[in-house]
Amino acid sequence: MSQFELIATAAFGLEAVLAEEVKKLGYPDVKVDNGKVTFTADTGALCRANLWLRTADRVRLKVGEFKAVTFDELFEKTRVLPWPELIPADAAFPVDGKSVKSALFSVSDCQAITKKAVVESMKKKYKKEWFEETGPLYRLEVALLKDTATLTIDTSGAGLHKRGYRAGAGEAPLRETLAAALVMLSRWYPDTVLWDPCCGSGTIPIEAALIGRNVAPGLNRIFASENWPTIPEEMWRQARQETRDLAQFDLPLDIIGTDADTRVLKTARQNATAGGVGDCIHFQRLPVTDIQTKKKYGKIICNPPYGERLGDMRDVERLYREMGKSFSKLDTWSTYVLTAHPQFEKLFGRSADKKRKLYNGNIQTHYYQYYGPRPPKLKDRPGLHRT
Repeated sequence: MSQFELIATAAFGLEAVLAEEVKKLGYPDVKVDNGKVTFTADTGALCRANLWLRTADRVRLKVGEFKAVTFDELFEKTRVLPWPELIPADAAFPVDGKSVKSALFSVSDCQAITKKAVVESMKKKYKKEWFEETGPLYRLEVALLKDTATLTIDTSGAGLHKRGYRAGAGEAPLRETLAAALVMLSRWYPDTVLWDPCCGSGTIPIEAALIGRNVAPGLNRIFASENWPTIPEEMWRQARQETRDLAQFDLPLDIIGTDADTRVLKTARQNATAGGVGDCIHFQRLPVTDIQTKKKYGKIICNPPYGERLGDMRDVERLYREMGKSFSKLDTWSTYVLTAHPQFEKLFGRSADKKRKLYNGNIQTHYYQYYGPRPPKLKDRPGLHRT
């Protein structure tokens, strides 16, 4: 298969951000749906998408899509798909499943029927009655939505948020993919100061540093499809070489992470060092009430406690009031705050210039955006994701 469809999945609310990433990678033929972006590409794109996409949860290879309202229909339409062209005889191919608003609502039955259909397809090609499944992993998924079945193979393995640098986290860590999205939505540039005053284990500053230096988020991890014999090793080697060629590992950045909790700052420093960006992030214990700086035109990006997973609600609401007072002193800065608290704007003391609904895990949040004055125009300002 020289050309095929890939599906990059994402948390609800991040689809447009992910679609922009895919286009910047050089794949303009995109289709955006709830929780996913589908695009047409070649084998090289499978490697590059896993290495470069910052806001995707995982990358799936789409094998087929069709209507199915009976188990017989699911079996027959699955069986005729080109499984032997994709899956070698020794592969392990477990089947995951999900069903939403579909006649075939039993997920376990859909998984079993899909598995049987794939085995029947492979029997015909490989002239075998039994498959040991001791080789590389090809994790299949049958996903039914309103009676439409989508059959895919996971190319990523562990979720793409697992960059490999986070050995430790706070009580309610922000997923790396969402942290990257917060930075990207702020339109932060590497020549601008970035400050996270509730940095916890450092995820937002670390993701910002990786973005600022154009370091691919998947540079230091492996993917399930790297073990697939259907993808030449040379293709993966070239894709990884591209990440090294385009990275600016020594680019100076001005990124600050502060928190009132000394313990989490130790973890943040360890995580930043593991991510290769410990040299460009300054971590410091500093309560929100003590925030002050002479630096101009910076961006504050933070994910403070919500009162749902951390702390007492009164403490959280006091924190929001303190944030409003402290941040108002930085009148040339822009501020971006992610929270689930419905009264945030009232507590903060200002209505946001813009807010965007996002999901932090299963929690519905809003990303409140307060714009400062536009900084002086700079020549040849660097882009965020030039690849």
